[in-house]
Amino acid sequence: METSLPLLAYLALGYLIGSLPFAVIVSKLFGLADPRGHGSGNPGATNVLRTGNKFAALLTLLGDAAKGWVAMWLVAKVGAGGTALAVPAAYMGTAVAFTGLAAFLGHLFPVFLRFRGGKGVATALGVLIGLDGMVALIAVLTWAITAAVFRYSSLAALAAACVAPGVAYALHGPDTLFLVIGIMCLLLIMRHRPNILRLFAGTESRIGGKK
Repeated sequence: METSLPLLAYLALGYLIGSLPFAVIVSKLFGLADPRGHGSGNPGATNVLRTGNKFAALLTLLGDAAKGWVAMWLVAKVGAGGTALAVPAAYMGTAVAFTGLAAFLGHLFPVFLRFRGGKGVATALGVLIGLDGMVALIAVLTWAITAAVFRYSSLAALAAACVAPGVAYALHGPDTLFLVIGIMCLLLIMRHRPNILRLFAGTESRIGGKK
């Protein structure tokens, strides 16, 4: 019980931080249209970019990525701080990792937007950075190379999602980190189902191409 209560508190904290809809928040601050009203309808940086405000889109991207990392950082600080919410050192890695997953789930199913969130690419990156910088770096390189060669942002995200669990397994084996990354990447791929269908149909928009 002493371990489970703090873990549940951390999961709730991670979920709430992940639920913060930076696309909507930034759009309101800049006086832009609701990003859910055009494009894919997702509250993400891509739809903010469609408004023509690149700076607002960049802030959205950074905010979505940061919330995954921040949630994990807070748990690492509070959990090891000797407070009532502290957990044994042996469980800290698990608490941090699953808090990152909770933040990712918060972005996909945000309570503040009636559980209709984004696809999670930026938030997943923030969680990967918090879990293992090397896995995050290889995922980013995979995204960049795929995007440069094929000019599809969605395909690049799918490629990175397929590579990340394999890298995590190679570096850490079948541990909690691998489990969390695997679940996160599987959900990310599932959220890209419409993009996958458009890729097969040849109707997916290319990076820099016209709609």
